[in-house]
Amino acid sequence: MALVEIGLRVTNRPGELARVARILARERINLAAISVDSSGKNGHVRIIVNRPERALGLLTAAGFPVESRELIAVHLSDETGSFLRILDLLTEARLNVTSVAILVAREGSQSLIALSTSDIRKARQVLEKAGVLSETAELLTSNADLLAYAPSIPSESVGLLM
Repeated sequence: MALVEIGLRVTNRPGELARVARILARERINLAAISVDSSGKNGHVRIIVNRPERALGLLTAAGFPVESRELIAVHLSDETGSFLRILDLLTEARLNVTSVAILVAREGSQSLIALSTSDIRKARQVLEKAGVLSETAELLTSNADLLAYAPSIPSESVGLLM
């Protein structure tokens, strides 16, 4: 199963993000990553969850405009410029990065990011050739696996997220 990111539009008002979180929490759908931004009356939420198909159905049924996209997982060294190296590889291959998420999960001492591009197959080939594609994440990782391998988070912190 590919790694999937869900994007949804929300109204920029108090409680709207809590409404999204409540829908997911009721079905025991866990977050691996979230990004929220807003401008004026509109907001955009991007999430990576353990059960993306179920989350898509629930959020659509709740009236949220949703979309999904495939992501690929890439490992980054914990050093200055490692993310720039990934971007340069994709730029040289004339690929546009359309989404980036820093994941909670790690691969050894390296951070993992998930990204989407204008051509996911070509990006996978370019990054694999460069040796930065996360073999572990690409072979074993689903949205559910990301949560299983995430560092332990105190339960009081999880309550803040949901």
